[in-house]
Amino acid sequence: MFHCYLDDFTTGSIFETEGKTLSEAEILDFAFKYDPQPFHMDVEAAKEGPFGGLIASGLHTMAIGLRLILQAQIFAPGASLGSPGIDEIRWLKPVLPGDMLRVRGETLKVTPSRSKPDRGIVKIRTAIFNQHGEEVMSMLSMQIVKRRAAD
Repeated sequence: MFHCYLDDFTTGSIFETEGKTLSEAEILDFAFKYDPQPFHMDVEAAKEGPFGGLIASGLHTMAIGLRLILQAQIFAPGASLGSPGIDEIRWLKPVLPGDMLRVRGETLKVTPSRSKPDRGIVKIRTAIFNQHGEEVMSMLSMQIVKRRAAD
């Protein structure tokens, strides 16, 4: 499932991405900029923290998931028109330095727009897994996607 328009998504369709390994340096950099909590940005303090070591910010995990989806070119060029929101997000397991993350998405619903016939909304359950096949994050999101142009 690649280079998709709204018309290409069907309920139950699945896509998967390649993986991305997350380095300690990337975790620290993101934390210093956007989520400065000790268990995200201080290796020594994190050892005494609730996770026993450094972990990635959940927001970092979510951003990597989006990047993997876009790199996989799930949406046709120019077909993604943004998102009206996320209904649910869950961080299920800590993401550690050296973890390799990949995304699996399942189309839950496809709704053509009544007011703008050139587009619609795809509701997707997105799951992010680590290299052990453990689900580390899930979310239910909506994506506004263009329809194929009429011939």
